[in-house]
Amino acid sequence: MVSRMPVPEQIRIVSRDSPMALAQVERVRAELTAAHPGVHTVVVPVKTTGDKWLGDLSQVEGKGAFTKEVDAALLAGEADLAVHCVKDVPADRPLPAGTVFAAFLARDDIRDALVHPGGLALDGLPAGTRVGTSSVRRVAQLAATHPGLRCVPFRGNANRRLEKLAAGEADALLLAVSGLERIGRRDVISEVLSPETMMPPIGAGILALQCREDDADLIDAVSALGHPDTHREATAERMFLHVLQGHCNSPIAGYARVDRSGELSLRACVFTPDGKTRLNAHEWAGRLDPATLGTSVAVALLRQGAREIIDGIAH
Repeated sequence: MVSRMPVPEQIRIVSRDSPMALAQVERVRAELTAAHPGVHTVVVPVKTTGDKWLGDLSQVEGKGAFTKEVDAALLAGEADLAVHCVKDVPADRPLPAGTVFAAFLARDDIRDALVHPGGLALDGLPAGTRVGTSSVRRVAQLAATHPGLRCVPFRGNANRRLEKLAAGEADALLLAVSGLERIGRRDVISEVLSPETMMPPIGAGILALQCREDDADLIDAVSALGHPDTHREATAERMFLHVLQGHCNSPIAGYARVDRSGELSLRACVFTPDGKTRLNAHEWAGRLDPATLGTSVAVALLRQGAREIIDGIAH
């Protein structure tokens, strides 16, 4: 439905400058144009610390490394709207003062994919296969289920990782299905892994639109892009992570899901880095609101010893 609320004539959209991030911006531009014909959008690309630094993220403020420069452009008035992957937005602290999430877009695929040049599936990889990933979540789960595989650190945007794979720096890769779809490279996937095989990160597949909280007209205009079920899932997941107070070296995974009847559930795990200990929790919201569900699942894991696991990991 076309909105009749006042819409700014021009909306400046700030985003990371990676090919995937810019593809995400194009989706937002298309949805804005569909909701508000005639709106003019301009892209403001920025290079973030996380994109420039290819070492351990914990040495550069963890996941905030992918959002700090984007937030700064928004707060400085250099842009009006920021596009974020929710999985990259820290949940252990509030959004920067003066900003708000105006919408969560309809969720994309939450699953991880194996990329193997020979087309092998995960269970078919021979012992000693080098799997490129720097994700502590993926490393912990692979260590538990496929201890014969060897994880090698791999950072950089998805295009760069595919180049490094082609150059022989690893034998296989683990990447997000949604990310590969966004850059038009679903063709490289040799196996899509179920969430039971590889539990996704909190916020997987969700794009969030962030505005200055005093920009009421833009918030109204952007809210038309929001997806109610995704909003419920994101709220539960982010509250879960907030209560758990994990850091970027914490192997934490999980996802909320609204089923066909409208019921919301949240399944989550905390691992030790070697994958030998795995704490699980799964609850249905019932009459609980999404944030309370997130809190409840976090408390269930804390009762099992999640705090000791998280605090015992260097960061």
